[in-house]
Amino acid sequence: MDSIFSIYTQFLNYFPASLHPIVSFLLAILLVYGIIKVIQKEFVYIIVLVVLLPASLPILKNIWESVVNIINFLLSKK
Repeated sequence: MDSIFSIYTQFLNYFPASLHPIVSFLLAILLVYGIIKVIQKEFVYIIVLVVLLPASLPILKNIWESVVNIINFLLSKK
């Protein structure tokens, strides 16, 4: 996670400080949009994964928590 945050900080440094909240908000929206598109496209495979592999539930929860942490980080930056 630290490497993602450092890459994000480097990316954010390309913009003036006054645009950081706007850039963070746009990135969060793009991330949510991308996740929705992947889920819509691969929804059947996600259902099969959850039904056939009960061990995948903790992995999916961990991925969801990571995505939520990234979105919270994007929205909490100055």
